[in-house]
Formats: sequence, C-alpha cells, structure tokens
Amino acid sequence: MNPNKTHIQSYCTIENNEIVLNGTSVFKTEPTNFADFSKQAYRNFDMQYPKFFKMDALSKLAFLGAELLLSPITSTEQENNIALVLANKSSSLDTDVKYQESISDKENYFPSPAVFVYTLPNICLGEISIRHQLKSENSFFIFDAFNTEFMSNYSTILLNTNKADTVLCGWVEFFNDDYKAFLYTISKEESTKYNNENINTLYNK
Repeated sequence: MNPNKTHIQSYCTIENNEIVLNGTSVFKTEPTNFADFSKQAYRNFDMQYPKFFKMDALSKLAFLGAELLLSPITSTEQENNIALVLANKSSSLDTDVKYQESISDKENYFPSPAVFVYTLPNICLGEISIRHQLKSENSFFIFDAFNTEFMSNYSTILLNTNKADTVLCGWVEFFNDDYKAFLYTISKEESTKYNNENINTLYNK
C-alpha cells in the first residue's frame, strides 16, 4: 500500500429528488420540495434519529448523504477517527434569510432560537459528528464552485499526517429549494473502484 496515495471508497449524490449511492439509484420520488423529499428519504432508510426533523435544510441534506456513507463504517459504541471536509457556495444563506424574516417585522418580532442555531454552515458538521461519534478534524469552506483539487489536497494531508483514518468530503449546496450534495469517503486503503482523478466525473454524473 502506498502510504501517500488516497483512494475513494464510496460516494453519494443527492439532487432532483433522487439519491444515488456508488452509481446506483437507491431512492427516488416524484417531483416535490426538499422538505417532503428529505422526510420520505429519512423514513425510507429507517434512520431512527428524531433530531433530524429539527435540522435546517442544509443540515438535512448533508446528514442524509453522510448517513448512507458512514453508517456502514462507523460504530455508535466508540469514537470514530473520520474527518469531515465539506464546502458549498451559499453558506447558510437559506437559513439566514428565514431568520432575517423572523426579525424584520417590528409588529411581529419573533426571533427563533431554533432557526438561529443553524445560521452557520458548519453546524451540519456538528450534526454529523454527534450522530457518528466523531471528534476528529472538521472544516467547512465556501467556494464559487466545487473545488476538486483543494478538497483532495486538504483531505490527503489529513490522512498522511494521521489526523484521520478516513475523510468524508464533498459539496453540499442548498438555497431556495435548489440543492445538490456530492459526498465521498477517501482513505489510504487501496480501492480499485474509483480514483481521485475521476472525482469531477463522479460529481457531474
């Protein structure tokens, strides 16, 4: 095994009311809004995590993808050395707008703590970490578009400096019910299924 080479272990794409896991469609609904789609997906996979329904849309989107990728390789009984490196374009703007609406009307001024807590994009990392018992490195970046080279380089550094055994990384964008998640796990464990050179290909499928 080459200690400096990393390998894609698994990937998941969520967009247009469909979830694709490792190239295979595992869940799809008729056209609907994300709130309904995410609720149906949660029930379809029998996730058993009631806090899901309190999350904002960005966290739900990231959570769904992470659940499918991490559940097979993590244990709720112990700490898992998996780093999280995610990015998007809109940050938490979708939730920020909702929170602003709750405080802009002086006649109906009702700031919501439940909404305010999600006015940072990295909150979704916290939700995933709690669910999968992660205490390792995590970062959330803002880019105009999915930056394959940066994500790969950053994740490779984490693996090669033993900051993590596995890295869950990718793109989770949500604004005005327009959404896309592309998440993948990489590690130094050899895999012939995918390689870092075709991350863009997987993203654009």
